[in-house]
Amino acid sequence: MNISRRSLFYTAGIGTLAAPFIMNGSIVRAASETKTDMTISPVEARSFKLGGFRVTAVRDGMRASGVPNETFGTNQSADTVGALLTENFLPADSFVNSFTPTIVDTGSQLVLFDTGMGEGGRENGLGRLAEGLRAVGYAPEQVTVVVLTHMHGDHIGGLMEQGKPAFPNARYVTGRTEYDFWVSADRVGTGAEQGHKGVLAKVKPLADKITFIEDGGEVVPGITGMNAFGHSPGHMIYRIESDGKVLMLTADTANHFVLSLQRPDWEVRFDMDKAAAAATRKRVFDMVATDRLAFMGYHMPFPAVGFVEKAGEGYRFVPMTYQFDI
Repeated sequence: MNISRRSLFYTAGIGTLAAPFIMNGSIVRAASETKTDMTISPVEARSFKLGGFRVTAVRDGMRASGVPNETFGTNQSADTVGALLTENFLPADSFVNSFTPTIVDTGSQLVLFDTGMGEGGRENGLGRLAEGLRAVGYAPEQVTVVVLTHMHGDHIGGLMEQGKPAFPNARYVTGRTEYDFWVSADRVGTGAEQGHKGVLAKVKPLADKITFIEDGGEVVPGITGMNAFGHSPGHMIYRIESDGKVLMLTADTANHFVLSLQRPDWEVRFDMDKAAAAATRKRVFDMVATDRLAFMGYHMPFPAVGFVEKAGEGYRFVPMTYQFDI
């Protein structure tokens, strides 16, 4: 990687690449934005190497998301959830959610995992994926494969732009189980109806370009899908491997680095099958911890990459530092 691709400020106001900024991996921010309000937070992207691949995390945005126990630990008391947060130096009465699509540049393919909120989120400071991609030298037209880990709105919102595909030269990969659930008319009149409508609008128009995979299916050489059902009926995770280096892209298996990892059995509001989601969390993160693998989670603290070790009834999150830069 040369320095012009690794190390650039991105001036969001005029949409051009500006002067170089030297760091290992790349961390880019919108130089024209200095306020700290989360709705106008700077574009952020972080690139690092994984064997012969280049992986880039892009923050699609972040937002304050209310009282923690209304989302995490919904089968626990507010005091119990708050006490765990306080123990981990976090506020007990509020939390911030972050959204991190990922690009994997294999050298021959440019693979995007999930698409963020898209145009529907921009009024609230979200939908920043395209800006982030340009900040590290990619254009949406260069994306060759878009992988949908599952079909909740914050993962499919960026598929279309003004009624047209946002990644016009891409093919798409997703799980058959997930797609069949969401496009089914059986969702009408249920709690999943809004999601059903979103999939009909964002995903179904692209159906003729979708490759459906099952457990163990290959996206491109070095990237393999794995079933991780529970958060949604067909939620999948992906093993990314190059030159003996492995990264597990765990999507929404765990959505908070404390509440979901330290207490994997606690129920989560957005897990559609809560018992299955908890069992999946433990299975996936037992593997990640035992094999000492790096993982990338869509809602983990940016750049959403780290490790876990077994601790008590769950896992302790260890964020990445310089491991991928040397």
